[in-house]
Amino acid sequence: MKKLFSTIALSALLGLGLTACGSDETTDKASVGMLTDTGGINDQSFNQGTWEGIERFRQDHGTIIANHASPGTMALPELVTTAESLITAGHELIIMAGFTFEEAIGILQEDYPEVKFIILDGEPQVEVDGDLEVRIDSNALSIYFAEEQAGFMAGIAAALETETGKVGFIGGMEIPPVQRFGWGFLAGVAYANEVFDLDVVVEQFVYQGTFNDIQAGAALAGGMYNDGIDIIFAAAGAVGTGVIDEAKTRAANGERVFVIGVDSDQFEAGMMENGESVILTSAVKRVDNAAYEYIQKFLNGEFPGGQSITKDATTDGVGLPENNPNLSEETQEKADSALENIKNGEVIVPRTAEDLEIFLSERGFDASELRF
Repeated sequence: MKKLFSTIALSALLGLGLTACGSDETTDKASVGMLTDTGGINDQSFNQGTWEGIERFRQDHGTIIANHASPGTMALPELVTTAESLITAGHELIIMAGFTFEEAIGILQEDYPEVKFIILDGEPQVEVDGDLEVRIDSNALSIYFAEEQAGFMAGIAAALETETGKVGFIGGMEIPPVQRFGWGFLAGVAYANEVFDLDVVVEQFVYQGTFNDIQAGAALAGGMYNDGIDIIFAAAGAVGTGVIDEAKTRAANGERVFVIGVDSDQFEAGMMENGESVILTSAVKRVDNAAYEYIQKFLNGEFPGGQSITKDATTDGVGLPENNPNLSEETQEKADSALENIKNGEVIVPRTAEDLEIFLSERGFDASELRF
């Protein structure tokens, strides 16, 4: 059997089970409000990408007023009251960025039937006999993304661009979207090894456990770079900011190290004083496009309430950025080809741990020791 995991990465996987601000317009336009998850509106990731989609729509069409609000804490009462402040101010569509809002939107969709709600990366949860159950009312919409496909593309890029043959993954909290990014990354490295005759190892695969500990992200990245890993995929919110900071410090001292960003194109976040960026590429979830598309549907009276929708490669919902200055032309071509194979169904990227085990086994990688 071929090797994909180092001993360090394997031990981590065994433990995993894989084992208000806004526009200043005051006319009678439609009002769209956004609630940010942890990290705030300028997180250079999920929140910022969503807001950029809203702002792009406002600038393109001029038919909405847009504002955002950040809860002081992620406690349920504060999430609800922050959303209510937007509703009281007249916002007719509320977009919530992240699974943290699942219980809040479950309450709000019932209490405010005249308001439309969108939750990204989650579904409304309502309490029934003491337990939480998924219920999407006709005024709510759930939008998911095929993170595994974006992670897969990141894995291919990392495998093709590494010079040490060692790559790593740092996740934030071990939640489904982050897990799917990681599983896709592993599958992408395995695919690249098979198709392009490489021998790249996922040397370390860890979850930091939060989305806000910047110093922990820097420390984890420092350890990985010290172990010879030269490319880290960080799907970790502000923890990823720490990873980027560590890469910048090392690159400024002459080391060849890179980070793969997440959610949005983080190339600018990786910029250094010399005008170069430590962001190799980014595993993008087009939350901006999703916000843009469903604002338009809302305004057209076509809001698809009561549904749970997954945006994937076939709808240009995930992938790599349009421009990747740090990728070689050859790597870009191979990545583009792989993306087309995903779109046409030739490659099915594993979305679960069980599917990943099968995917790896079919390509000659020993996954028998992994616990799912």
